[in-house]
Amino acid sequence: MKKIDIYDFDKTVLPFDSGSTFAFYCFLRHPYLLFLLPFYFFDILLFITHIIGLDHFKHHIFCFVRFINLEKNVKKFWDRHEKDFYDFARKENRERESVVISASPDFLLKEAQKRLGFEHLICTRHDPKTGTLLYKNCRNAEKVRRFYEEFNKDEVEVVTVYSDSISNDGPIFSLGQNCIHVHSGARFEPFKYEDVYGERE
Repeated sequence: MKKIDIYDFDKTVLPFDSGSTFAFYCFLRHPYLLFLLPFYFFDILLFITHIIGLDHFKHHIFCFVRFINLEKNVKKFWDRHEKDFYDFARKENRERESVVISASPDFLLKEAQKRLGFEHLICTRHDPKTGTLLYKNCRNAEKVRRFYEEFNKDEVEVVTVYSDSISNDGPIFSLGQNCIHVHSGARFEPFKYEDVYGERE
């Protein structure tokens, strides 16, 4: 049976949210993108007043990519931030085959996957030409569904799950024999799943 570890990405493998940081980076590099701000303000207003949900909010949140050279900007972004990856997540420090499961966009994380040498990547799918969300946001229970879309339940054993989010990542923590809550600065806090969430289903 294949033994594997699961890593959340944002604030787990690195100390910040990659999607929002990348958006900020692109707006600073390309000031003409500011013409999109009224659209974003309107979308944020709809989201915080619960008129639209998170998936709908994220549906167009990366629409700015249609106005930039995405591949070039992604590479330059990770050139700047590759040093920020926590050492424990680098290939030479990982104990076994590993998968990143993240809500961040695939067009951004594929380059990070190459640089960190993760064997598998599961994340939110976007159209790289328009930034449009192509399917569900890869978070909460959707992470588990996507995991088993890629791995046969009877052929994989999850050894350790790493995540910064106790509140959101209960579903993937439920898969692991060991659970590691990753705090700021890559400080580890191991815990028993049952002590936090109760009995596994």
